[in-house]
Amino acid sequence: MTNAMIIMIESVKLMEDGVIKGSGIKGKTSDGKIVELPEVIHTYAVWKSLGYQVKKGEKAVAQFPIWKYVKGKKTDESEEVDGEKNNGYCRMVTASFFTKEQVEKIKEEAKC
Repeated sequence: MTNAMIIMIESVKLMEDGVIKGSGIKGKTSDGKIVELPEVIHTYAVWKSLGYQVKKGEKAVAQFPIWKYVKGKKTDESEEVDGEKNNGYCRMVTASFFTKEQVEKIKEEAKC
């Protein structure tokens, strides 16, 4: 299962439990049922890459395991996958997730 699938499943559970809100966007399930999608949640690192900072004192709305790629040691004997050397692996780590209401845009400093 991919991280996107894990996050969506967990987001739906959080919305059903009233922890997060719905996004107001409708989507179709695989059986054709129309449902409201949950609001977006991201890890601290993803919010930061999008130009946001988690507000001081905010606590994660949820913590659950997702896949993380871990770089391995570089060796000459690394396995080749699709013509490229594979020096890493994936493992499950517990990540903390925050909503849009818990972050603020990072202020850009004036450059002189």
